[in-house]
Amino acid sequence: MNKLAGHTFLAKLGKKRLRPGGIKATRFLLDQVELTSTTKILEVGCNMGTSAIELLKKYKDIKIIACDIDEDALNIARSNAFKAGVSNRISFIHSDATDLIFEANTFDVIINEAMLTMLNSTKKDLAIKNYFKILKPGGVLLTHDVLLKTDDERIKKEVIADLSREIMVHVSPLTLIGWQALFIEHGFSDVKSKIGHMSLLSPIGLVRDEGFLGAFKIIRNGLSKQHKDRFKRLFNVFRKHKKQIGYIANASFKI
Repeated sequence: MNKLAGHTFLAKLGKKRLRPGGIKATRFLLDQVELTSTTKILEVGCNMGTSAIELLKKYKDIKIIACDIDEDALNIARSNAFKAGVSNRISFIHSDATDLIFEANTFDVIINEAMLTMLNSTKKDLAIKNYFKILKPGGVLLTHDVLLKTDDERIKKEVIADLSREIMVHVSPLTLIGWQALFIEHGFSDVKSKIGHMSLLSPIGLVRDEGFLGAFKIIRNGLSKQHKDRFKRLFNVFRKHKKQIGYIANASFKI
């Protein structure tokens, strides 16, 4: 288990919200849209279905298509949706952001949290190009990623190297200006952003996202003999770079 990608490792420990800004950033994104029974919604990188299921519980008349490249995560998401009683309103598809099967002008809203950070610049461009294509005019792309809070190239390299090593996936976060420019370059006319502290493993973030009992279970599992070394390394790398990294939630509008 200690060789798993960081988000998969944390999921095994019991973490349900695997986003850098947690529920706070997700709620900001969802506040940017009005959802009705006719809203066509796609979530890319749905993981275990946490955000989609909560959305379906809040809005009783919407439907969602959700995709991920991880079949194991999709199977968990299907099970979670069934247990939540919303499986009849969500369709899970195995699909890659860089190779989406949907036609142009299909969706009103695309949700994509904590995934673009994991893509190199070429794949970022391809994914965002796909999102722009399949969004309807007037549609919105809601993204949630890791924010670099420094312009110092030496520090950037150190942060990226440390995160990539401990997460075991090469990460490619951007600055506020970098993220906003990326969406504008691909045709989006406006980008509304919210930034804040990384909360993935902070004590406050754990309690806010998982509740007291959930946070306790994650810490207990993380500090077990089997997982303690890996858990402490992840915790320490976020603490080491807490001044250089945070979260960014972007709502990018297609006119």
